[in-house]
Amino acid sequence: MTLPLSYVHPTPDSPWGTYLMQVDRVVPYLGHLAKWVDTLKRPKRVLIVDIPIEMDNGDVAHFEGYRVQHNLSRGPGKGGVRYHPDVTLEEVMALAAWMSVKNAAVNLPYGGAKGGIRVDPKTLSLKELERMTRRYTSEIGIIIGPQRDIPAPDVNTNPQIMAWMMDTYSMNTGSTATGVVTGKPVDLGGSLGRVKATGRGVFVTGREAARRINLNLEGARVAVQGFGNVGSAAAELFAQAGAKIVAAQDHTGTIFNTRGFDLADITAHVRDTGGVGGFKGAEPMAGEEFWDVDCDILIPAALEGQITADRARRIKARMVLEGANGPTVPTADDILADRGVLVVPDVICNAGGVTVSYFEWVQDFSSFFWTEDEINVRLDKIMIGALKKIWDTADRHKITLRTATFAVACERILKAREERGLYP
Repeated sequence: MTLPLSYVHPTPDSPWGTYLMQVDRVVPYLGHLAKWVDTLKRPKRVLIVDIPIEMDNGDVAHFEGYRVQHNLSRGPGKGGVRYHPDVTLEEVMALAAWMSVKNAAVNLPYGGAKGGIRVDPKTLSLKELERMTRRYTSEIGIIIGPQRDIPAPDVNTNPQIMAWMMDTYSMNTGSTATGVVTGKPVDLGGSLGRVKATGRGVFVTGREAARRINLNLEGARVAVQGFGNVGSAAAELFAQAGAKIVAAQDHTGTIFNTRGFDLADITAHVRDTGGVGGFKGAEPMAGEEFWDVDCDILIPAALEGQITADRARRIKARMVLEGANGPTVPTADDILADRGVLVVPDVICNAGGVTVSYFEWVQDFSSFFWTEDEINVRLDKIMIGALKKIWDTADRHKITLRTATFAVACERILKAREERGLYP
């Protein structure tokens, strides 16, 4: 595994180390384009910024922020911004790289980018959160823009934060630029269907994969880790298809009910309390027992690195749908493959969000907006077509869906790199 960067020290199971191993595995399927593979192992641009803000009590606090543009060969950078106390440069680099692969996998005209601030947003007041967001936007404003790099929501960020980012960038440039971010409120140029788009993509790819492995969704048992926008939306759609959501886990607790949850009840509980913990319609269980739940479909929709080798040996699901980015470490990937557990990888499974972000960006440029039904039809068509090409590639080379997704995506990225050439 090549470790070309002096400012990170990845391990095989770290986010950047995981990504590099995934790239190494795809090299045999790149043909003559393999000569360009180091392009994928080096982010194009890394920006680290200091974010000083005045707190409500008059003190000045400093936060560290990042914006990484991994590859821009196929178009402007695209990727979310996360606020989390564990954000690191290495993590943001990996997330940006996975965005390059994800955008290419569904053939969107974007490169990959990602941003983050190391902060626990729950410790900030609303005004402090706004001041931090606006200062961060000003600091990264030198590299973002509607045709350069378009941020979006991610962990602990939302439409309101995107509205502040859009407004700050617009004020700094002197004109309203709705296309500088996606995931905005609808009345500021946001797209209908965006909030549930990632979860919908998880469901659509899961439904298509279930058909291929002859798994009937009627009565299928589903376990969901992470019950935010992605996990809850996916759970709702699987329930509508006749599946039972039998287990859920988030930062507030782990719950289980072999008969399945009432989705309306648990959704209301999460909205009122902030998490699944304490839900009366299920039994609490120890967090580590989540990985032993008897289920047909497992949806990790929280953070990266959740499915370790040990957990992979215990998972009882027939299919893993990666709603989160990078939830499975490479050693666990191999174990799941050996055990015959199908993994639909993050770089296709959760690409519904960025696909509808693309729709939002297009609508902002044209000032013509589609209905939610039109959005969903277009999303489903793109996701189904992308998964078919990936599945055909996997069958042809007898490789996993993850390696096949990387093969399809990396070929597109490196072909663009080759055709553009090097300047000067």
